Order: sequence, then C-alpha cells, then structure tokens
Amino acid sequence: MEIKDLVDDVISCKNKTITDEIFLLIQNNRKFMQEYLQLVQEKGLAVVNRQIGKMVMQKYGLTPDTERGQNPSSTLITSFQEFQ
Repeated sequence: MEIKDLVDDVISCKNKTITDEIFLLIQNNRKFMQEYLQLVQEKGLAVVNRQIGKMVMQKYGLTPDTERGQNPSSTLITSFQEFQ
C-alpha cells in the first residue's frame, strides 16, 4: 500500500459524513445555531438544509454517492447526502 492509497481511503471515508459534520458544527456553536434558526424561520427548514448540502458539495468539489446517510449525529437533519 502507498501513502496516497491510505490518504485516498481516509478522505473517501470523511466525504461520506462531511454534511453531517457541518450540521454538527452548526448545532454545537451558539452563533452558527442562532443564524441557522433565523434562516430556517425566514426560508423554511427544507430550503435551508437542502442549500447547505448543495453548498458543501460545491465548496469541496464532491461527487454525490448513490447512498444517503440515514443515522446522522446531528439532530438538525434526518438524513444526509453521502459523497464519494
């Protein structure tokens, strides 16, 4: 095994849960959570969560996987897009 193979495997594993981790960061940070709740009130939960997911994909240049994470750690979402 090469170092690149290890790093590729680790990054691939990270990409599977990155959206859940972003929502956890929002949930566990008072400032982020206040801003999130304000946006949810203004735009609606589905719109805000969907846009966050899309922006994570764009910012990190990720490709959606065929799977969805069904057991998020964050309580802000019920599922999340996994990425390759």
